[in-house]
Amino acid sequence: MATDASSPPRAVLFDAYGTLFDVFSVGALAEALYPGNGERLSVLWRDKQIEYTRLRSMSARYRPFWDITRDALRFAVQRIGLPGDAAREERLLTQYLRLDAFPENRDVLATLAQRGVRCGILSNGDPPMLREGIAHAGFAGWLDPVLSVQGTQRFKTDPATYALGPAALGLPARDILFVSSNGWDAIGATWYGYTTLWVNRAGAPLEQLGTEPTRCGADLRAVLDFFPA
Repeated sequence: MATDASSPPRAVLFDAYGTLFDVFSVGALAEALYPGNGERLSVLWRDKQIEYTRLRSMSARYRPFWDITRDALRFAVQRIGLPGDAAREERLLTQYLRLDAFPENRDVLATLAQRGVRCGILSNGDPPMLREGIAHAGFAGWLDPVLSVQGTQRFKTDPATYALGPAALGLPARDILFVSSNGWDAIGATWYGYTTLWVNRAGAPLEQLGTEPTRCGADLRAVLDFFPA
């Protein structure tokens, strides 16, 4: 579906993990538990987590995102050759429920609310995970709806999951701004028909998939350019 960026969007849907919540903030605890391996563990954990969502969607073998997150952590610990034990695993998984928010996100959400922009989430995460992350970040009251792939049992970039947004908001996809810091997610949403913003915090190259997001930005403040005061 082609997007039409000539008129401003009427609502925003945010990806959660990596966009609102810093998935690599768990690296500080990982470093404390496994000195010298915290960053490596957090990166491999995230990569394997996303890989498992894709494998399970392609094979119609759905498991909740929480289970996948645990399975990916266990793989990463074993792959690096670290000692695995229930206590350290539990601490890391608990920390994943309380990830740090990026520093500008609270002000951006507050500003969007002041400007009358409806904002929600469309995430791979399970509803309980999202509720706890939103509460921990202090975002409650600014995000409605909070949409999870649990309803489709198909992880992004499956079109059935992107379809949750227009159905919940009662708007065409082109009238919804989909925001993600994951380049592949921004591309998937663009393919579906959303107006899209890729928040490219790391200065990564564009995914070579034959299309581009509607816009790119360095952090979440780029959302506000779609909704001038």
